[in-house]
Amino acid sequence: MGAPTDPTRAAAEAAQARGRPMSPPPADRLAAWADRLRALPDPQTRLAHLVEAARRLPPLPDSDRQEVHRVAGCLVRTWWIAQWRDGRCWFRTDSDAMTLKCLAGAIAELASGGTPEEVAALEFEVFDALGLLRQLAENRQRTVRHLMEGAREFARRRASAPPPSGD
Repeated sequence: MGAPTDPTRAAAEAAQARGRPMSPPPADRLAAWADRLRALPDPQTRLAHLVEAARRLPPLPDSDRQEVHRVAGCLVRTWWIAQWRDGRCWFRTDSDAMTLKCLAGAIAELASGGTPEEVAALEFEVFDALGLLRQLAENRQRTVRHLMEGAREFARRRASAPPPSGD
């Protein structure tokens, strides 16, 4: 009997076989993202940099801007879509508030493509360490934390669910 298969390596090999490179694991992407932001002088500049990048992002299509995808408890319209494809977690988001669009977008981008185990283990505390959340009103801080936990919870549910047929 051969050695156990590493699911991350198997996914990377499958992606390469389809002609698509596999991106680094979410924890590595999060660390690189945090390092880039640490190079900026202060939390306000960091958040402004993220907001400017978010301004260039296309909005979610109208077909995804539905009540079923709205983030509960958020005072502005914010949408969060968690999906399961090819044995990985994928996230999409948008918001009418630019600060939420950029921070929710960062969470979605950093977690997307990760295995359930990788996403469930993500440590988003770096958002606090970089001073990003203290720039926000309390309700928006709660929304960002809710999305962080929502990504991890989606991953935990996927990790404990029986594999779907054909996956």
